[in-house]
Amino acid sequence: MTGRTEWPGDSPDSSRAEKELSPQDPAERARAICLRLLTGTPRTRKQLADALRKREIPDEVAEEVLSRFEDVGLIDDAAFAGAWVESRHHGRGLARRALARELRTKGVEPTLIQEAVDQLDSEREEATARELVARKLRATRGLERDRRLRRLAGMLARKGYPEGMALRVVRQALEAEGEDTDGLDESF
Repeated sequence: MTGRTEWPGDSPDSSRAEKELSPQDPAERARAICLRLLTGTPRTRKQLADALRKREIPDEVAEEVLSRFEDVGLIDDAAFAGAWVESRHHGRGLARRALARELRTKGVEPTLIQEAVDQLDSEREEATARELVARKLRATRGLERDRRLRRLAGMLARKGYPEGMALRVVRQALEAEGEDTDGLDESF
């Protein structure tokens, strides 16, 4: 005996028991699935629709439940996209192009994606690119100039920065370090 009072449904099998006791009403199941998924992290309407389809909730029931969740503000793709852009740009340094690609894979509508990525102006995006290059610059010291350029510009490209901006930012960083950048554009 552990000295702990055991309550009904307190066993390791309680989640299985809850599933067995849960109502078979598809709308109730759909609401429960959506609420559980939204508890951990915000989700797009498409992500929730996909989850409901995977769990064999009828499309008309899923549509009704998702519309109701939107009406009460539990699903808000515009807010999701805005928060995603802010978080991923600040945390990972992703550029507008990469952020738009991620939002497309999450099922956000193109107009909402455009509104969200428009939060980032060119100046802010370039400032972030400069910060990323500054952080990686030290790790490339000792390498030949062209190899440094490829590594730094490649890192920016993987994060979705346009080629022209990437080359300009890397060139300026290398020049600030005293590196000779004559002919850099042709070598890339």
